Amino acid sequence: MFVDPAQERAMRRALALAARARGETSPNPVVGCVVLDAAGQVAGEGYHAYAGGPHAEVVALREAAGRAEGGTLLVTLEPCDHQGRTGPCTEAVIEAGVRRVVYAVADPHPVAGGGARRLAEAGVEVEEGLLAAEAERVNAEWLTCTRLGRPHVTWKFAATLDGRSAAADGSSQWITGPEARHDVHELRARCDAIVAGSGTVLADDPRLTVRGVHRHDHRLTPRRPLRVVADTRARTPLTSRVLDDEAPTLIAVAEDTDATALEGRVAVVRLPRDDGGLDLTALLAELRERQIVSVLLEGGPTLAGSFVAAGLVDRVVAYLAPRLLGAGPAALGDAGVATLAAAHHLEIDDVTRIGTDLRITAVRPAVETPTRPVAARRET
Repeated sequence: MFVDPAQERAMRRALALAARARGETSPNPVVGCVVLDAAGQVAGEGYHAYAGGPHAEVVALREAAGRAEGGTLLVTLEPCDHQGRTGPCTEAVIEAGVRRVVYAVADPHPVAGGGARRLAEAGVEVEEGLLAAEAERVNAEWLTCTRLGRPHVTWKFAATLDGRSAAADGSSQWITGPEARHDVHELRARCDAIVAGSGTVLADDPRLTVRGVHRHDHRLTPRRPLRVVADTRARTPLTSRVLDDEAPTLIAVAEDTDATALEGRVAVVRLPRDDGGLDLTALLAELRERQIVSVLLEGGPTLAGSFVAAGLVDRVVAYLAPRLLGAGPAALGDAGVATLAAAHHLEIDDVTRIGTDLRITAVRPAVETPTRPVAARRET
């Protein structure tokens, strides 16, 4: 199908705008928008900068003003048709006199979705699917959470080229260089919660906080993702740095565990057991109830293996250092795979050199969305 080069350029610009606010809009999606006037020239652009703020379409239409009439609006996510903290974007589009709307990905939200049909019923030409794969990647966290009803999970680890996360003596600081470690903080700043196991807390006493990262709009308030410790037996020491005041913390323990000491110090949630450990599906459900959209899984081959075995990892970010150890713990523990044929398959999404190290990002295979017009619903 023919794609108008001007519209493709505009959608790529909308995707770049959406990406600016990654980590800032939760529990809302990231959305970018560009308005072309009737002559095909850029008249306005914008993005959803924070939850509760104006949506991308509204920002772009305000900038376009009267030039939007008879023009084309390109947006990374289907315009909403829901009255929430802000009004329906569909009404703003219709009132502006936009002739055509092109959106990349349909809104799967059961309440806010359906905007395309509302626009089509009002006589607006609507098309879905332009640069859908790219839009899926930019908004992967929110789309996964909305479609599956659980937070999107990214597993991050650092290892040597032979896959060791620590030396034989247990030392692991630092496998990667300072540039890679700063990049991890960038990764943390884009998530809502950071999850680690009690083994990691006991061995490394990590802070699990964001440091040295500025928000996209240069606000001074630092990102403070929820720190979550999967601690089946309530072993987290009361002197642990994850219990300081730098960020909120939640300790998840088994429902039959005595966690009296922790409950007097920090928020504790009790969860069912599963094969001796915590029920990870229940853990993610609890986080979803707390409006957590994106989770960064850090530290611990055992916990990582359990998440992978349960099919709960959506993205893997591996930082590989040009070192060889030959011994020491592997980055991933038992993931429920006994044969090569049963391996968990991913697609390479990005390979980038970070200082002296390599960052490899892999994701679950994507399902492409075809480009297609949207017809108006027939009344019966």
